[in-house]
Amino acid sequence: MALYRSNLPQLSGGDFLTDGGLETTLVFHHGIDLPCFAAFPLIMNEDGRETLRAYFKPYLETAQERNIGFILDTVTWRTNADWGEKLGYSAEALADVQRRSVAFACELREAYATDRTPVVINGVLGPRGDGYKAENRMSPREAERYHAPQIEVFHDTQADMASAITLAYPEEAIGIVRTAQSRDLPVVISFTLETDGRLPSGDTLQEAIERVDAATGSGPIYYMINCAHPTHFESTVATGDTWLKRIKGIRANASALSHAELDAATELDAGDPLVLGRHYQSLRQRMTQLCVLGGCCGTDHRHIVAICEACNPRSGLA
Repeated sequence: MALYRSNLPQLSGGDFLTDGGLETTLVFHHGIDLPCFAAFPLIMNEDGRETLRAYFKPYLETAQERNIGFILDTVTWRTNADWGEKLGYSAEALADVQRRSVAFACELREAYATDRTPVVINGVLGPRGDGYKAENRMSPREAERYHAPQIEVFHDTQADMASAITLAYPEEAIGIVRTAQSRDLPVVISFTLETDGRLPSGDTLQEAIERVDAATGSGPIYYMINCAHPTHFESTVATGDTWLKRIKGIRANASALSHAELDAATELDAGDPLVLGRHYQSLRQRMTQLCVLGGCCGTDHRHIVAICEACNPRSGLA
């Protein structure tokens, strides 16, 4: 039985951390080859799981030391049918990966959670396509059918919630939310943005959020922004409009490069963790509802510590 599904602690106040850029850390810092940028095969053997334990350990210890909650992602961003087929995984094998990923996350929770540092198990879905592009757009109904197998598996595990990460257009988000609603599984939608603050589809962030909310009865428990640098969307969130209150999380990139530039890069641009922390601090002053703070491509434990220190200094903790 899921521990927090009916009472998610991040909805009741207090900050929650996430990890950083899992795939970029494994590729660039550990030299691990990830075909199709997929980390999920690591869950299938003990050596891979040990690599993942070592990856998550410093993040979970930081949350524990600072008495801050943690949103613990499953390593399932690429476990949909299209990416699974490219990697040689059947539908049954992908479902097994998801179940194993949730079980692994529960193992980590048992090791690190305390009464003051709750750990929420977050079943992660990725986009059907590239994530940086809005090509071959599905209708909401098509997206609903496509992502249903993943949502069904998460529903039947101890996952507390699901999150669709790095979405590039609103129709896919609508389909995912409707599927999650039909299974009574809390769901978060995280859009990625280009350097102009718009989704790869060309929609503004406001348009995307309002369209998904209108189509689903405000179905997502909240929204996030990921895989974009704060400089790409600072002006977008400077308006103070009501729709901004729907955004409760940010997982920014370390680099200010565009998606196209990051795709072409052969070396990691890790940026400056302290500067990134200051960007988050500035965003918090405008978006006081932000409570989920983490990283995406190029970020590692140093960036999360800097973000945590800028937004929730150790001296201010109980």
